[in-house]
Amino acid sequence: MAKVGEHRVFGRKSQNHVLILASGEKIRHMTIRPWMGALATCVVGVVVIGYLGATSYLVVRDDLIGATMARQARMQYDYEDRISALRAQLDRITSRQLLDQQVVEQKVDKLMAQQNALFSRNGKLGSLLDRAQENGLMGKDSAAQPSAADGSANAGATGSEPAADSDQHASLATPDGNSLLALAPLRENLADRADRVFSKVTRSLKTIERAQMTKIAALTNGASDTADAISDILRKTGVDIASADADDNPPGIDKTATSGIGGPYVEPQLFSSSFDNSLGQLDAALDRLEKVKATARELPFGNPEPGHAVTSPFGNRMDPFLGRIALHAGIDFQAAIGDNIRATGAGKVIFAGPANGYGNLVEIDHGYGITTRYGHMSKILVSVGEKVAAGDVIALAGAEGRATGPHVHYEVRRNGEPINPIHFLNAGLKLNTYIE
Repeated sequence: MAKVGEHRVFGRKSQNHVLILASGEKIRHMTIRPWMGALATCVVGVVVIGYLGATSYLVVRDDLIGATMARQARMQYDYEDRISALRAQLDRITSRQLLDQQVVEQKVDKLMAQQNALFSRNGKLGSLLDRAQENGLMGKDSAAQPSAADGSANAGATGSEPAADSDQHASLATPDGNSLLALAPLRENLADRADRVFSKVTRSLKTIERAQMTKIAALTNGASDTADAISDILRKTGVDIASADADDNPPGIDKTATSGIGGPYVEPQLFSSSFDNSLGQLDAALDRLEKVKATARELPFGNPEPGHAVTSPFGNRMDPFLGRIALHAGIDFQAAIGDNIRATGAGKVIFAGPANGYGNLVEIDHGYGITTRYGHMSKILVSVGEKVAAGDVIALAGAEGRATGPHVHYEVRRNGEPINPIHFLNAGLKLNTYIE
């Protein structure tokens, strides 16, 4: 068994190596076991690998450092480019915001200017509307309408500004905390919305302006038509206002006095807009209407004895005293002694006293070459030079002078020539619809 075990190769115990060191007489030996050899081999391998690794690191270190620095530089450049792009975009947005703000301010200024123009127009138009109302061209409700329109314009103009401001401030905030760049398309929509608001308010102001222009045009046409109608009635009675102004003076004006005009030179006032031009036309139309109405009120279109019948017309008739044809230069109204006799138009008394054939006579100058005479009165209540208005009581009826009984003899004369008073009475009935 032992012999067999000695010849086995597998499991045979390895022999230790002995290292002998001799130095002079000293001899040392050291047993080297197998594990020590393996350990030495490992240490040598580790050292070799470390040496090779260190050598490789030293070789490629510069390349690695260069690559790292290049990567960091690229990252820095990328960040700087990104920051520059964001800064440029922010500058563009800021510039656009400032531009939008300037545009909004300009639009607000324009709306305020239009609003102020409406207020100033209301002030200019107010007096004209009052004059138009006094002349019967419009009612009180219509007179108050432009002021209400201006008020609505004021409300519309002032109400639009906070809306625009709120849209602008709303665009500066972000619900998720992001930058303004995320809201650039939204700002455009809000700007468009603000434009629509301004356009709506502007259209509203334009509508109010057109309504005012339409109202002014209607009043101008109404004043011109009324003035034309009154002028036609006056012209049919022989009074042409244009020619009368050139040839005659109103009552109370000294015709012999020299007319003088003058004053410092001032640049002519030009109409700055169609609205001002319309106001000028309305003013001129109202001036003309007031002028023809004043003329109609001055001229004798009234009745000296309202409600009394005509007993003798104008024209040739049989003279009651001579029994032959004679011209009756006026018309006679039935009246009782003591009845009031009224002036048929405004004017100045140029005669008051006894006159052949008339008895007690009052003659009134109404201007434009027109005079009226009132005869056979029992008592005169006015004196020469006194100014009277239409409807004033100037005398009491009687039968003085060449008369067969109490009545009122009434004459109308143009430039001293008698004309039929019935034309003025009929014209007065037509004028009442325009003057009253």
